[in-house]
Amino acid sequence: MKTLKTKIISFLIAALLFPAASCIKDLDTLPIDDNVVTSATVYKDAEAYRQVLAKIYAGLAITGQRGPTGMPDIAGIDEGFSSYLRMLWSINVLSSDEAVIAFSSGDIAQLHEQTWTASHPFMTAMYYRIFYQITLVGEYLRESTEEKLDERGIHGEDRDRVREYRAEARFLRALSYYHAIDMYGNVPFITEDHNIGAFLPEQIMRPELFSYIESELLDIEDKIIGAHQNEYARADVTAVWMLLAKLYLNAEVYTGQARYTESITYLNKLFNEASYSLEPDYRHLFRTDNNLSDEIIFRIAFAGEATQSWGGMTMIIHAAIGGNMNPADFGVAGGWGGTRVTPEFLEENFDDITGETDKRALFHLDGQSLDIEDVTEFTNGIAVRKFKNVSSDGTPGSHNTFPDTDFPMFRLADAHLMYAEAVLRGGSGGDMATALSYVNAIRERAYGDNSANITTEELDLNFILQERGRELYWETHRRSDLIRFGKFSDGNYVWAWKGATQNGAPVDSKYDLCPIPDSDIGANPNLIQNPGF
Repeated sequence: MKTLKTKIISFLIAALLFPAASCIKDLDTLPIDDNVVTSATVYKDAEAYRQVLAKIYAGLAITGQRGPTGMPDIAGIDEGFSSYLRMLWSINVLSSDEAVIAFSSGDIAQLHEQTWTASHPFMTAMYYRIFYQITLVGEYLRESTEEKLDERGIHGEDRDRVREYRAEARFLRALSYYHAIDMYGNVPFITEDHNIGAFLPEQIMRPELFSYIESELLDIEDKIIGAHQNEYARADVTAVWMLLAKLYLNAEVYTGQARYTESITYLNKLFNEASYSLEPDYRHLFRTDNNLSDEIIFRIAFAGEATQSWGGMTMIIHAAIGGNMNPADFGVAGGWGGTRVTPEFLEENFDDITGETDKRALFHLDGQSLDIEDVTEFTNGIAVRKFKNVSSDGTPGSHNTFPDTDFPMFRLADAHLMYAEAVLRGGSGGDMATALSYVNAIRERAYGDNSANITTEELDLNFILQERGRELYWETHRRSDLIRFGKFSDGNYVWAWKGATQNGAPVDSKYDLCPIPDSDIGANPNLIQNPGF
């Protein structure tokens, strides 16, 4: 059974643990009261820096200081809803043609209807979760400067380790800013140079935020640990390359300027300087032992006993089970009867949804109707059996409520399809023959042989969007993909319940962006709301 190698330690950063530090006359003196925690006691050695870094990683998976509930990181929403991954999944999957959900709490129906407002709780929770992560990183960086390391007597190999930890923290901040630029566009901007609580952040525009994320990733490229050299579930240079490639692939959306050549450059580095390979069995990418896969480049780690949350993989797996599906087949004690795929997604992307030809068609058909007349009825719509809390040999996970299955945020097949798209969009440094070979390698895995291989003439942008749908559904890419291809909001592509109608309807292009929460607009006069909200 998999063990979580990276410790999930419930350290709070010093700024949160000891907000009244300025009241102590001599800030260089440890407090007399042993129960008072300051930065000097938290960051006492290199191992402590590693443990606090674990807290930042854990913020992608868990929701507070005591899982699954009781001490939430952010307030104002049910703690289970507030999970970073749950919000990321909900906004990017439910708002697209990939899924509807039967639940009614939290105005969640507005996501698949594309009718959300600036007070929508999920939009607000995702926004604050992103900036909670960014704030954690800023404090971490302030406490790991060369001056701080001198004060704490951290030298030699220990100092080198902390420098690498700093690069990882900066990667995690760049990842959160990437989610911010993708979903919210123009957002408040804070770094380690800003002391939280002492100022109202200025708003950074999307092109400038793009440049900042790019500069951060380029700067840490030679500071973060090398390819395949880090501990399980921690970022190395390959995650930096992948995030750069994603940033450049979407540059035209974010800045108005195409950067497909740069995307190809960093994908080539990933292909040529790392040793990732496609997982032989597609299904194994979404099982409890996916920690063994050589395809996953960056993951959000989950272990049933250590990462307990009602969000994350708990929600993704449980919400997909309902009707006559057997929860035991998924390694859990029960299903929530929530998420299904829209008929348009299936019709657009799959010729056969039985899984007999394309093994990626992991759908449950028995007892389910194709059409969705009633979103709240689980049997309306085809169910998805992609993610499971069982291993590739069928062994259940360690806990029948909280899964052991990691979430694959970046993986090689995505990189292959990104390369092909960037070549088709005119990027230099790649070629059609290589693009075709990458796409056909994915299809050979899906079909078990070369019977479904395509030709150069068949490889066009529409095919790439369809292949991304077949390969990457429910992995949080679809919203961004549809926006990049001009098919998300207005236009002639609609799906069930888009626009709050059963047959679907175009919506205002303002929904290509999420709104800045009303609560932040009201609190910070430096912020301007996204158009239309």
